[in-house]
Amino acid sequence: MLDTASTIIPDAHKAGRATCRKETAVARRRYQSGSLRIRGKRRKVWVARWREEVLSSEGTIRVRRAEVLGTAAELSKREAQVLLDAKVRPINEGRHIPQSTLTLKEFHREWDSTMTPLLKPTSVHYYGIQFRCHIMPALGDWRLCDLKPGEIQAFLAAKRAAGLSGSTVHGIRTALSKLLQSAVEWRYIDVNPARGLLVGDRQPARERKMLSPEQIKPFADSLPQPCRSIVLLLALTGLRIGELLALRNKNVDLAAGVIRVRETVHEGRFGSPKTRSSRRDVPMSEAVRSLLKPFASEDPNGLIFRARNGSPLNPKNLANRVLRPACKKLNLPVVGWHSFRHSHATLLTEVGESIKTTQAILGHSDLNTTLNIYSHAIPESQRRAVERVAEILDPNGLKSADSSAARIVN
Repeated sequence: MLDTASTIIPDAHKAGRATCRKETAVARRRYQSGSLRIRGKRRKVWVARWREEVLSSEGTIRVRRAEVLGTAAELSKREAQVLLDAKVRPINEGRHIPQSTLTLKEFHREWDSTMTPLLKPTSVHYYGIQFRCHIMPALGDWRLCDLKPGEIQAFLAAKRAAGLSGSTVHGIRTALSKLLQSAVEWRYIDVNPARGLLVGDRQPARERKMLSPEQIKPFADSLPQPCRSIVLLLALTGLRIGELLALRNKNVDLAAGVIRVRETVHEGRFGSPKTRSSRRDVPMSEAVRSLLKPFASEDPNGLIFRARNGSPLNPKNLANRVLRPACKKLNLPVVGWHSFRHSHATLLTEVGESIKTTQAILGHSDLNTTLNIYSHAIPESQRRAVERVAEILDPNGLKSADSSAARIVN
């Protein structure tokens, strides 16, 4: 892994950047005009001094700032005073937001204790990986006020150069932006420096594995229950594994033929669906109805798929103990639960459904997600597609061309 902390991040106290000195632990705003002085002998420069409040681990404190405005040869005293006035005006008018001297690591600890109970378990798990493996090792010791878009963009570019895929780097940027956006909302910093940065192509580094329609049915038949029904239901409905394992009897309307997705489960913890669009009603076919009926019960809050003690099934254990060994035994690509959601999306495209219909069934909030990730091409459908194009253009074009060429030669 490329160590980006020492190569792409400049010194926080490099020449030209404002320096600060702690003055008092009690912050009290007052009017100020600042001060100007000339410093240097050979190269004389205007130095501006003023006081402002900053946020530290001790709370709000007042510090003294000193910053070089320019050389005495370039700026008159009047021009230097105008620049100084512009710096102290927001402070005097009460519009100044104190900078935070907290490091990213310190702020993350505060954010983690406050925000983790409010986030979805899947988000907590995902963000935790990004912070632990990528963000904190490189940027954790940086002060919030020193993080700029250029430095973060260079950090992301270094991750791509180290071999990470665009999707992985996008996830790193998303987690960092989530953290810094909270810093903006809590008035630690003025703007989010991670917003709008480029991560490059977001195509996954590895080709997604999925089973063909001809492979799914015999593969499912080789599995014991409830894995057999779970595989078939995922392929027939496009539900996420967490959505399927969180289904309760009250949300499965066998009479109306509708599955109401209202919950998801991750590592035994229930929560709301992934996005607003994920909260949806999915129509069930007769095949889905027959698969669900044996597992339904009279308890409205009871889970459709449950362990003996009534708790939700563990998808990781089922995948490790049943799903993956069955793939290897049948000499099939080793797939996970999410692969059958991909299979469902591809089959929707194969039978001619519109991309908007596919988006609604899968519960995607972004149409590009449906287009770029889930619409896999089946080789057989590609062959049929080019044959249909040839028939539309000229069903007998090749034969006519061959006949004309023969007449010319003769």
